[in-house]
Amino acid sequence: MAIKQEVIDELLKGYEKPEDLLGDEGLFKQLKKALIEKALGAELTHHLGYEGGDPSKRGTSNSRNGYSEKTLKTGEGELTIDVPRDRDSSFQPVLVPKGETHFDGFDDKIISMYARGMTVREIQGHLEELYGLAVSPDLISRVTDAVIEEVREWQTRP
Repeated sequence: MAIKQEVIDELLKGYEKPEDLLGDEGLFKQLKKALIEKALGAELTHHLGYEGGDPSKRGTSNSRNGYSEKTLKTGEGELTIDVPRDRDSSFQPVLVPKGETHFDGFDDKIISMYARGMTVREIQGHLEELYGLAVSPDLISRVTDAVIEEVREWQTRP
């Protein structure tokens, strides 16, 4: 899918320095947040079977019920998103499942560092230094424990 040049021009209006794109409040982070939230909204629409604000669906047994704030850990740092809710809590997002706090292969980075022989504390320090993420040793252990057999196989490869 190609993005229209007019859209790119509009997004880059006011661009002056790299931080305008890549900084904590930069365009890339804003776009990622907006796209994730839009996709989650579409998932809820599919789950409920009707568009938001559809007057013919008012009073149904399940409907939209606001948003919950969720902080995701991404390769570029933390990203706070608004996840839509439904009244009877039956909505199970696919893009960012309930209980998940990682996005963009974050667990793969932890596993890769562990497989290369880094300790849990070294991984914790590395993630803090590179991505500015404070990750608990317990989280790193849970991620590595989930795939420990694959890690051992990779470490003992010829």
